[in-house]
Amino acid sequence: QVQLVESGGGLVQAGGSLRLSCAASGRTFSTYAMGWFRQAPGKEREFVAAINWSGGSTTQADSVKGRFTISRVRGKNTVYLEMKSLQAEDTAVYYCAARERGYLSSTSYEYDYWGQGTQVTVSS
Repeated sequence: QVQLVESGGGLVQAGGSLRLSCAASGRTFSTYAMGWFRQAPGKEREFVAAINWSGGSTTQADSVKGRFTISRVRGKNTVYLEMKSLQAEDTAVYYCAARERGYLSSTSYEYDYWGQGTQVTVSS
């Protein structure tokens, strides 16, 4: 069993930066792939970024490439999402997710565990 707790969300002006953190508990966390998803009001949940079990491979949605970076610190059981050049369109609740299979996935139903989410609001 893995439990995920996100933090780091908040209100930021357009062009600003935030770093989201996802703290995971569970002994097998190091073998899991991790992902970030987001859901804006009235929209479906969408993929943001993912990282494989080792941290050696990542992928991002086209809408955030060059602006968002996902990373993990295995010794700390933590996954980060560094967000730069934030835009109003990035406003959403951001969710951390864990996948027991350690390979990358951008599909939400392939993830087994989810956090409660953290709100990111970008003012224009």
